[in-house]
Amino acid sequence: MSWSPCPDPTLGDAESVDAIETVIVPRAVDLGEMTVRRALPSTARQMVGPFIFFDQMGPAEFLTDQGIDVRPHPHINLATVTYLLEGEILHRDSLGTEQAIRPGAVNWMRAGRGIVHSERTAPELKRTGQRLFGLQTWMALPAAAEESDPAFIHHGQPDLPTIEDGALTLRLIAGALHGVRSPLATASETLYADIALAAGGTYRVEATHDERALYILTGPIAVDGKTHEPGTLLILAPRAEAVITAERDARLMLFGGEPMEGPRYIWWNFVSSRPERIEQAKEEWRRGRFDTVPGDEAEFIPLPETNSPQQRATGREDHQT
Repeated sequence: MSWSPCPDPTLGDAESVDAIETVIVPRAVDLGEMTVRRALPSTARQMVGPFIFFDQMGPAEFLTDQGIDVRPHPHINLATVTYLLEGEILHRDSLGTEQAIRPGAVNWMRAGRGIVHSERTAPELKRTGQRLFGLQTWMALPAAAEESDPAFIHHGQPDLPTIEDGALTLRLIAGALHGVRSPLATASETLYADIALAAGGTYRVEATHDERALYILTGPIAVDGKTHEPGTLLILAPRAEAVITAERDARLMLFGGEPMEGPRYIWWNFVSSRPERIEQAKEEWRRGRFDTVPGDEAEFIPLPETNSPQQRATGREDHQT
């Protein structure tokens, strides 16, 4: 997914309970083919653990001859994770990867020193139309891994651990939880889980990491007795447990992990711990020095013509000082 900046809405002080540190209402971003809800980065918080970018795509209905066509674009010094609940996206990248991304699978693309990819609706799906609902997230890499070799890792739905207990169904995308571990090898300690709760069901979020958040896809849910609506990001307080109750059938994402060793900088599709590295990447893309995407060489997204500065992104510790 390609990123475009847009201003944050002005929000009042949100009520919270002890388990919730910050409530964020995502802003709408028009990407052309569809509008997404962008929860991170925001003014109130830019990172949760390694997560520096969090978009909800859809739910959207594409009719015949419609779909997404995100042309080839570059990334550096980050990893992307695409996770779908409905629909399908065709991923291609400059490593020669061609992978259909489908619901329940995890697709981790490590940009490292640089990668180019595209995300499109396959021609056969354009002919029939489809619904699309999912999440696009970016994770910052530890400084020592920022210039690592690029890679793409796919784990299908059957590969991911699933916990079913009464009203609860939990699929573990990344990290370890409740005695099971995802097969996805991430660059830093990370938590990412897809949680479905039937109406009236409850789930206790354990204090596994200092930086954790809940994103409500469908609901509403109550957290320690307070109701929160779908399309809301709840930043949890460190070392606090939270009890979730589904007021109706609900779907939410639990994510976070250990914080990065320092701030990150973000401009367009580039993330790095070093502002000068982003300036270098901008010049390399402008001059056509990134690799092309086999099978998708005809188009690309040009470097934005803007003088907007790089954004400095931090997690909880910097926000509390």
